[in-house]
Amino acid sequence: MRLSRRNLLASATMAAVPAVPAALRDHERLRTGFERLAADGYSILSGRRVGIVTNPTGVTRDAAHIVDVMHADPRVRLTAVFGPEHGFRGTAQAGGSEGRYDDPATGLPVYDTYLKSGRPLADVFTASGVDTIVFDIQDVGARFYTYIWTLYDCMEAAQLAGKRFVVLDRPNPVTGRAALGPVLHKEFATFVGRQPIAQAHGMTVAELARLFNGEYLARPVPLHTVLMTGWQRSRFYDAYGLPWVPPSPNMPTPDTALVYSGTCMFEGTNLSEGRGTTRPFELLGAEGLDGRWAAAANALGLPGVRFREAYFTPTFSKFEGRTVGGVQIHVDDRAAFDPVRTGIALLVTARKTWDGFAWRPDDWIDKLTGSARVRTMIDAGAGTDEVTGAWQEELAAFRRTRKEYLLYG
Repeated sequence: MRLSRRNLLASATMAAVPAVPAALRDHERLRTGFERLAADGYSILSGRRVGIVTNPTGVTRDAAHIVDVMHADPRVRLTAVFGPEHGFRGTAQAGGSEGRYDDPATGLPVYDTYLKSGRPLADVFTASGVDTIVFDIQDVGARFYTYIWTLYDCMEAAQLAGKRFVVLDRPNPVTGRAALGPVLHKEFATFVGRQPIAQAHGMTVAELARLFNGEYLARPVPLHTVLMTGWQRSRFYDAYGLPWVPPSPNMPTPDTALVYSGTCMFEGTNLSEGRGTTRPFELLGAEGLDGRWAAAANALGLPGVRFREAYFTPTFSKFEGRTVGGVQIHVDDRAAFDPVRTGIALLVTARKTWDGFAWRPDDWIDKLTGSARVRTMIDAGAGTDEVTGAWQEELAAFRRTRKEYLLYG
């Protein structure tokens, strides 16, 4: 069955990256999935009633929103928009959405997909009257970033509703070099991790869609992936001259995405993960922490990163309006930096240098890391090498599976 699925997926994918002159600069060569779709005259959408799953990141190179572009183009019959967490226009904070409304700019009906899956989400697709679902959202490369599970849920619902599914690819902003970190254990599945992939998956959304279709969906959806041209797995987002639109309110820059797959683990603790500051996930801290934490972290000699003693006052979320102490993360070699190992090292050293350290009482850290292992090992006094070594076998297995679905060299 797996072989037939893969053959099906391979036949539904547009041509991969063509040869281009080496003299061209990266930002002159890269074309997103949407750019290629438009350049082809939207031919794969011809005669279709189209609905699109997107948010503020669905933009062209000149920062026009693709919904506005497609709505104005007579070659596309765009009839509905579907908004994920934070909403189509991005007005909602974490854990929120915009609900059902008509978009003032286009008049299109906007449907809310957040926290919907399975048959209820399939019913939304059916009620919208579309026959083709298009997905175009910028991911940040971390398993617990919910847009990839919106992708998964929408693929599953589209299959149940008998709809075609099209994924327009965009770069993984933190590169696609390697998968890193622990792999989710199925008994810990939630909306921050539906299936057993690595914490930093190292894939694009089109590659993930193929993985989901080939490995995890009970029945594959009719899938068409529109690939990028000119993307290199080893390059970071800022190599290509594309505009960065925050995928969510607390993901303001590509630098945030770089550390996020490691430092988002602090959501599972009583420390601030920097929400309510201008540097979320780069600033971490709590009342009672001081310079000993930065010193302990720096003493580990982690590659590509340094830690500065920092004090800040969050404007919302944990410690709102109170001054806290902690660290600011400074990445000085992105190629050498391992965000997940760094996040574990910071958890270990925070627990050792601050007697107020505690996990969130709902064990949210287990949902983020995909099992109880990180929490129980750190509580038992394990060091960074011991904790990160514990997941290497399952990570190697995921890397082997992942390799079969990669679309770019």
